[in-house]
Amino acid sequence: MRLLLAVTAAALLAAGVSACGEKSQVVVYKQGKYQGKPDTPAWDNDPPAAELRGGKWTKGNQASWEEQIKNRQLAQHEHKRIYQ
Repeated sequence: MRLLLAVTAAALLAAGVSACGEKSQVVVYKQGKYQGKPDTPAWDNDPPAAELRGGKWTKGNQASWEEQIKNRQLAQHEHKRIYQ
């Protein structure tokens, strides 16, 4: 009986001590290298759905995307919005 109790206590102690350990979480950066996901230019994406009040631009056309951004900005300007 004592042997079983001693083995159980030793197992619980070992499990308890191992649960308290924490591995270091250090990120290794490579100088000059971006390690995140690659981004594409905003105008290479499809416009969001109309239900989301998405813009209207042609996918891949930077000029139409910039024009849509300018129009959106003008719609958010109170003075322009009220006195137009």
